[in-house]
Amino acid sequence: MSDLRVLQEARRQSYRSGRFERERERRRRRRHRRIALGAATIALAAIALLVVLDAAASGPSVPLAAVKPTPHLTASKYAIAFARTRVNPKLSLPLKSGLLFDVRSGRVLWERNPTERLPIASLTKMMTALLVVTHSRAAAKVLVTPQAIHYTGSGVGMLPLGKRVPLTALLYGLLLPSGNDAAIALAQHVAGTQAHFIGMMNAEARSMGLACTHYSTVSGVVDQDNYSCAVDLAIEAHAMLQHPLLAKIVGSSSAVVPFPIKGGKLFLYNNNPLYAQNFPGTDGVKTGFTTKAGLCIVATARRGRQWLGVVLLHSGNWGAQAETLLNAGFNALARRG
Repeated sequence: MSDLRVLQEARRQSYRSGRFERERERRRRRRHRRIALGAATIALAAIALLVVLDAAASGPSVPLAAVKPTPHLTASKYAIAFARTRVNPKLSLPLKSGLLFDVRSGRVLWERNPTERLPIASLTKMMTALLVVTHSRAAAKVLVTPQAIHYTGSGVGMLPLGKRVPLTALLYGLLLPSGNDAAIALAQHVAGTQAHFIGMMNAEARSMGLACTHYSTVSGVVDQDNYSCAVDLAIEAHAMLQHPLLAKIVGSSSAVVPFPIKGGKLFLYNNNPLYAQNFPGTDGVKTGFTTKAGLCIVATARRGRQWLGVVLLHSGNWGAQAETLLNAGFNALARRG
């Protein structure tokens, strides 16, 4: 090879080598820019998260959905949200899920796993009652069917087969002694069949925005695929307490209702332990128990201008825990003035 050709080849090699180095440098710079951009994005996200958490802890009220992994918004204006006033009561007994809230505003004063889906036993009857008063007249008469007579679990136990009984009396039997027989009779009165009524229950839950609720029974006697969470149950309780008839029923420690039996009267007593404990201001709402669900309660009470509610799911002692939480809430609000 001539000296000229050698020189030309050397120049070509040098050019190719220089082009390679320049390309490698451009790639290195682009990679560094991407890394820097990613780091900046992460930093900004971290700062935003700290701002949200700080606001939830000490600033203005922040919706529960903003700081919980499961978003929850209701279709109505009533929603459960964190409150500026917080309490930290000591519960010595086990509890899977709970909520202490202001009934009027939906502001939460204390919570434990408030969106965890759990079996709810006879708290199911809250939705049953809401649908019954929505789709029936209070003065209606309800036929007692064979299915209502052949119930399992708790019941009114005095339903006369083949006779028609006052709907309002059955609502008392549904909500005070938690009658599964009353639930069946009322569901069939409204929807013809229990299956159709269960479909209505789930449709209503969706309409109310109850994101963690599903029903498979009209009474709660079955735990399979029948569940809710503390947040949803608080919203249901508020809806019940806005209805005059339901509020009157759950606000009763006992009742005497007209019934087509010997003597013409039926004596009923509320299962809510706060009534037995003479807790001041108790005015609702519902209890439930199965082996799988444990002790469950939604309880409300008034003290002066304050109106608080508590939801307890799988409680070690529903009466003691409800009292502890409600007292802590009322005391905190009294100190705030």
